[in-house]
Amino acid sequence: MTLADQVKSDVTTAMKAGERGRVAALRLVLSELQKAAKDGDADELAVLRRERKRRVEAAKAFRDGDRAELAAAEEAEAEIIAAYLPAELGDEELRDVVARAVATSGAQSPKDMGLVMKAAMADVAGRADGKRVQAMAKELLST
Repeated sequence: MTLADQVKSDVTTAMKAGERGRVAALRLVLSELQKAAKDGDADELAVLRRERKRRVEAAKAFRDGDRAELAAAEEAEAEIIAAYLPAELGDEELRDVVARAVATSGAQSPKDMGLVMKAAMADVAGRADGKRVQAMAKELLST
């Protein structure tokens, strides 16, 4: 069962349960998944990560604009989308991945950040945000 099929099934379940907010969020995600499939982009997880990131950024913008009710709605949608993503790496696991990337790339200073990021992001495979990886790489390279 593909991720799009799972989302489609969950839309039906949410409709039967009368969960309007969940239905709206899942329909939007399903639409994006179908659009990506039509365009030939088979990476469903990348679509989900992109949509989750959009919701998080929108929630931040609403919070900055003193629109807490809209921010809460965006955050709720982000949580719904996050349920379909693989679990995030913990700090220790991420530190191990970045340390391995530093060792294999031969990075010596923060100037070599690009090499480390390229290797680490390939290993992380969407299980950690790029900002977290970058922060961890900066920490390891500056010591």
